[in-house]
Amino acid sequence: MASSVTQPFPACKLRSSFLGERNGACFSSIRRGLIRVGFSWRPIECKESRIGKQPIEVPKNVTLTMEDQFLKVKGPLGELSQSYPREVVLVREDSGALRVKKAVETRRANQMHGLFRTLTDNMVVGVSKGFEKRLQLVGVGYRAMLEGKDLVLSLGFSHPVRMEIPPGIQVKIEENTRIVVSGYDKCAIGQFAASVRKWRPPEPYKGKGVKYADEVVRRKEGKAGKKK
Repeated sequence: MASSVTQPFPACKLRSSFLGERNGACFSSIRRGLIRVGFSWRPIECKESRIGKQPIEVPKNVTLTMEDQFLKVKGPLGELSQSYPREVVLVREDSGALRVKKAVETRRANQMHGLFRTLTDNMVVGVSKGFEKRLQLVGVGYRAMLEGKDLVLSLGFSHPVRMEIPPGIQVKIEENTRIVVSGYDKCAIGQFAASVRKWRPPEPYKGKGVKYADEVVRRKEGKAGKKK
């Protein structure tokens, strides 16, 4: 007959970052070969995003239209709209500022909180002030020009590169080697500028290519000649 032995094991504390809770696991032996495991749960308040908790100042020349989880922003430069997930809610304060708050305490809500606060702020700033992205062409014979609604680039290929400018975006050429992309939609501006740069990314030896104006290209040293 097997003897019943109860032997407590030291408790260990496990932290779950996904649930934002702390688990206490206790192990005790009832019989030889059998172990009973018990878990205790203690909820821990999730930290609020430092970016997400900041208010969004709305200028007087910007109009907001909120319908459930949908926001429309209209200003002097254009109009933008955005749908929001159920993890966040929009709140308009008495002072006129706009806040993005969490509807639930989950890991996905923490991720969406700061993200959609930034997207909302970009919409308000875009329709009121606008954004711009600057590119620079580095290389002998590299140049850019505008032909109607197309951007034409000479980047050392056997043919010129022709790109259609999307609606809502303005492109200006300075000194044939500097491109200024501006508009009210920050996402569209960044996407178009990245598409232009993708045709000839800057190489690390001589720095030739299309680069952002504030981009720092890490240079490499070329192969040294054979020593005598």
